[in-house]
Amino acid sequence: MTESPLPYALPDKLDPGLAETLAYWRGLIRGKASSMPYWDDVKLPDMGSRADRVMLVAAFEKPERFRFEIVGGGIASRYGEELPGRFADEIDIRAPLEFFRAQASVTVEGRAPTYYAGDGYGRLILPLWGDGHIGMLLCAFSDI
Repeated sequence: MTESPLPYALPDKLDPGLAETLAYWRGLIRGKASSMPYWDDVKLPDMGSRADRVMLVAAFEKPERFRFEIVGGGIASRYGEELPGRFADEIDIRAPLEFFRAQASVTVEGRAPTYYAGDGYGRLILPLWGDGHIGMLLCAFSDI
């Protein structure tokens, strides 16, 4: 049986800022025993100027939901409303969060990074492990 390609697959070439975030995420992986970093290893201040274009989103199972925890200023400004503490299924769908729930769901189910190209921006979602499951997502945006 052959594996199907992952929806929201990473492109061959990422925007430099997104590539930097992906390299940061890969650098947090603890050896060969894990395919993704633990969420408590992510330190947003370590991301420097990129921190304005990233957010941390909690991932819940049964029912599957996604809650915005930390949202960079560039993302909040582009969206136009406060997001921390809100669930993705409670917000209006508009830039830069079109197809966010679908992409986040694929990231959790596929246990791998995903990418979405919106109108004038790109979005990278990276899974983070903790407490025996993917419990957090590191999301990065380009051109916000």
